[in-house]
This record gives sequence, C-alpha cells and structure tokens, in this order.
Amino acid sequence: MTPDRPATPLAPYARLPRAHRDLSVLHSTVDAFGRAHWLLSGDPTAGRRAKPYDAVVVTVEDGLPHETRLGPLRARFPLLDALPDGGFVVADARSRPGDEQVQVLDALGRPSWTFRVGDAVEHLLTDESGDLWVGHFDEGVYGDDELARPGLRRWSRTGEPLWSYHPVHGGGEISDCYALNVGARSAWACAYTDFALLEIAPGREARARANQVSGAQGLAVHAGRAAFVGGYGDAHDRLVVGRLTHEDFVAVEERRLVRPDGSPLGRRRIVSRGPRVYVQEEPFTEWTVFDLDAF
Repeated sequence: MTPDRPATPLAPYARLPRAHRDLSVLHSTVDAFGRAHWLLSGDPTAGRRAKPYDAVVVTVEDGLPHETRLGPLRARFPLLDALPDGGFVVADARSRPGDEQVQVLDALGRPSWTFRVGDAVEHLLTDESGDLWVGHFDEGVYGDDELARPGLRRWSRTGEPLWSYHPVHGGGEISDCYALNVGARSAWACAYTDFALLEIAPGREARARANQVSGAQGLAVHAGRAAFVGGYGDAHDRLVVGRLTHEDFVAVEERRLVRPDGSPLGRRRIVSRGPRVYVQEEPFTEWTVFDLDAF
C-alpha cells in the first residue's frame, strides 16, 4: 500500500442476516438489479464430495431478506447468479468435457436446464435479459477446452452460445479475464496480457481502448468515465479513476479503497456492475460498494 494515495471509503451495501450465519457460504454475488445473494449450505463439506447437495439462497433486496431453497446441486466450486424471473444459475468453475456444469433453476428452486460453458470459469454474471456472461482464467484458455478458449463468451439461459470474443484491433487475445463488468446495456472487460479496456455492445464488434492500468480485478464505467480497482502486490487496494476517449482510458486520479471505517482491505471478492464495484471480504457475510456515479 502506498501511503501517499488518498483513501476512499467503501459504503455499506448489504448484510447476510444473523439467522443464517451458522451456515457455510458457498458463494455470494450482486445481480444485475442490485440484489445481493448468498448461496448457503448446512454441510461445510458441500461441493467437496462427489454427490449432490441441497442449498439455500438468501436474497437481500432493499434491506429485506427472503429465502429460496434449491434442488440438488452438483457444483464442486459453485458460482451463483440470479435470473430476472426469480430463478438462479449455479455453475461449477471447473469442468471436463461431457460435464453438465451449469444448472438453471426456476423461481421455486427446481432444476430446469443443464449445459456446459467450459472449464476454468473466473466470472459468471447474468444480465438484465437473463443471458450469461462467462469469463475464463488461463487454465481454460490454454487448456484443451474449445469452449473456454475465447476467454469471454455470452450464453442464453438454456445453453445456446450467443457470442464469443475474438481479437480486435488494439485488444489482442484474452489470456485471463481479470475484470468483467456486465451492466444494463453493455459489458466491459479488462484481460491479461494487454489489459486493453474492451467494450462489448449488442449487435456490434467488441471495441478496444488502450489502457495502462494492469492487474485490476474490478471495473466501473459511467458517463464517459471509468474506474479500475485492484492490482498486483501493494496495489491490491488501488483505485484509478479516469476518462474515456475514443481510443483510450486516460487516468486522472489514483486513490486507495478502504473499508467503511477507514481500515485497510483484506482478501476480497469483487463484482462489477455498471457504475458500481461491489466488494466482499472474508467471512463473506457483508457487501460494500464503490459507486463511480457518486464519486
């Protein structure tokens, strides 16, 4: 951490109710509509053994919680997101050819679809229409899995491939999808090795902007501005805010993110949605947020 960078406190966002804190957190996310979700199990070994297990999703919306019990899940390394109709998607981050690694469940928690999106899933984010955006890390991109090789793809909720990344001018190949932001009208990504800022809008080819910020895991975009969160080593809490031109991202200010009480950030998860970067630290029971629109 660089002491001369001014601090920007995160704001409290959502909290897992105390009544559920005796359960194991398998995964947690914030969906396209700002609802926070926790995938929980009463079995601390759930997912580690090769057998189905039951789970519950606790959703917090505007401070109010509700539960959805899910039918048997199979994911060893589960990733969760929500669908606009009240259903859920649970995917296993690791898979082999032939594995039906994605389970789509309806609003009552009943399985409805299964399909495969490829090994080494780093990000699983649904958009407002219910499509799935899947970013992969390097073991999938450079493995023998054709589905993971593009590094970033969009799928329908029934497993139909809708779009996959291919190198564009200034963008290069995706070796590891470090940051993925799925907003209301477009998706944005920043990937190793070039770290170009990629804009993906429906109906047109991906667009790359040059970017000098490397290693960020979080990304916010709003009204001609962007912000990168994270980096290597001492830059794990870095916040870089700048403006977007037609060709590049121009850094204007560098700061560091801290907890709402001003203390340093520890190990955390990040979910990027439009102008917001949501941050969750161990034990993964609370979400905080940085909002570029309010910065």
